[in-house]
Amino acid sequence: MKKILVTWWAWFIWSHLCERLLAEWNEVICLDNLFTGTKENIKSLISNQLFTFVLHDVTQPFWLQVDQIYNLACPASPVHYQKNPVETTRTSILWAMNMLELALKVNATILQASTSEVYGDPAVHPQPETYRGNVNINGPRSCYDEWKRASETLFMDYHRQYWVDIRIIRIFNTYGPNMHPADGRVVSNFIRQALRNQDITIYGTGEQTRSFQYIDDLVEGMIKMMNNETWFIWPVNIGTQFEFTVKELANEILNLIPESSSKIIYKPLPQDDPKQRRADNRLAKEKLGWEPKVKLEEGLEETIEYFRKFI
Repeated sequence: MKKILVTWWAWFIWSHLCERLLAEWNEVICLDNLFTGTKENIKSLISNQLFTFVLHDVTQPFWLQVDQIYNLACPASPVHYQKNPVETTRTSILWAMNMLELALKVNATILQASTSEVYGDPAVHPQPETYRGNVNINGPRSCYDEWKRASETLFMDYHRQYWVDIRIIRIFNTYGPNMHPADGRVVSNFIRQALRNQDITIYGTGEQTRSFQYIDDLVEGMIKMMNNETWFIWPVNIGTQFEFTVKELANEILNLIPESSSKIIYKPLPQDDPKQRRADNRLAKEKLGWEPKVKLEEGLEETIEYFRKFI
């Protein structure tokens, strides 16, 4: 049994990760400031004797003897991180440093959940880990993109200077049950609108592409990266190699909700929204023996059934 600290903000990913870690008989401590979530989200876990929730100001240091730290502490939805970009940047950087200091003091392995957003609007396709990106450092998305790039720098410097045992993953578009219906991302938006018989809103032409991975595949990749014993620490893409246009996604969701009367409408594309995004995941396959298994239709069916409970 390991004692594992998981920092929150990303309730969707966090909940699935914690459930998996608890199922494997680990002691799990969740640390959060409830910036984007509520205690209602963890009701299903509170009764588990191996689970502990700690409400904590993430800008302040924290100490606890643990074996592993999963650092998920940064709001990933544009709705959340653009609402208060200054607070997003400030708290994210301070929290990363606090967690790295904790890992240094207690000799814990720490995994940083970075993102495919570090590639910006990529000029290289698909995106390998060696690609340095095409990010607008002054745009409305930059509080998230640049913080994630800065976090990778911090993690690598703590490793080089203090030999902290780090792991870095870059997460591509992920979907599944427990997504917040109003988180502003394309899968949740389309499902919510289709179930409510509202127009499905596509920004831009709908020809922009994404690679959508199911949450179970992501969690498997995170755990494999954390527990690899080859000192493989470098940033690794965790995402599917299968690419879909946003229009194809909308039509697939409408096919899976046949009772919906929704129609597709188009609005202007937001500034700096990537035109294409697909993971080059060969490194994950080589180093971790990981590759995604859940097909888009299968994952969307599970996600739609979850959304039906609330809409």
